[in-house]
Amino acid sequence: LRKLGAALKPMGLSRSLMVVSAAPISRLYSKPLAAGLHAAGFAPSLSLMPNGEQFKNLKTMQSLYQSGVQARLDRKSAVVALGGGVVGDTAGFMAATFLRGVRLVQCPTTLLAMVDSSIGGKTGVDLPSGKNLVGAFWQPEIVWMDLSVLDTLPDREWRTGLAEVIKYGLIADPKILDLLSKTTLTALKKNKNLLQDIVRRSAGIKVKVVTADEKETSGTRALLNLGHTFGHAIETVSGYKSYTHGEAVSIGLCAAMRLGAKLKTFRSSDVERVERLLRQWGLPLRPMHKLPRKQILSAMSRDKKVLDGAFRFVIPVGLGKARVVKGVPQHVIDEVLSEVGL
Repeated sequence: LRKLGAALKPMGLSRSLMVVSAAPISRLYSKPLAAGLHAAGFAPSLSLMPNGEQFKNLKTMQSLYQSGVQARLDRKSAVVALGGGVVGDTAGFMAATFLRGVRLVQCPTTLLAMVDSSIGGKTGVDLPSGKNLVGAFWQPEIVWMDLSVLDTLPDREWRTGLAEVIKYGLIADPKILDLLSKTTLTALKKNKNLLQDIVRRSAGIKVKVVTADEKETSGTRALLNLGHTFGHAIETVSGYKSYTHGEAVSIGLCAAMRLGAKLKTFRSSDVERVERLLRQWGLPLRPMHKLPRKQILSAMSRDKKVLDGAFRFVIPVGLGKARVVKGVPQHVIDEVLSEVGL
């Protein structure tokens, strides 16, 4: 973290930077980050946003805009997002829209943010009616990962990040599934080489897909949303309080795999294999309580992959590939939802 300032120095930025974080992360890591920024000649200010997905909203954005004014940011300033996916998405959208766009630096502090949300330029906030419905594509100048920050990550947050890692294994790299099946969370924390390999593999897949389809115009980038149509609906209906993003995605992956099995693109034996892996890593296969079907379908209908009112789903095609399907009969969707307890 202390080295970030030196990395930013050649980029032609203004001295005034704004670090956006949440209190639990700031207490641990804003001081070493700020020390490196000061040493490189920057004058950073710190703006804290409330911690939690339920605060990834327009009200928080208004507060960040005011902080940007007070920090005297200009068009060559940068917003530095120090935190997990919520901080990265919100601070990123602030950078995309303040003064019609200032520079962005992503400094992810969770496994989920490192392998997924900090990469690719998707920024945004939620509305009461759905997740990430307001946002912009805004690429960071740099994504700066310090794996040592994961030493203080709670076990639940490790698992939520690993749901996205398992997703990458399903869509592009089955070797990831093999690696995870042969270790435990305790062992992974100690094996820094294995951890770096898993992060590098996952982040590399995200970079490759985004490079090929930055703004989801060809459909390739949509493959990164395996399990997310179902998962985002679970998050929305439960008010972003009962499940982490990765926990909701885990249930969504179970639904997507079962849909693939019904459409004959994915073997039932592979459904069982991946569900065993999710269970091994303490990730849920079903919701804790049955969620209202009508509300789940309503939330799914607002998914960004929906076109002309028709659902489109990402389904696995064997292990290591995926594709987008449309025109799935409603009775098949209902069967899948019932099988995963929705």
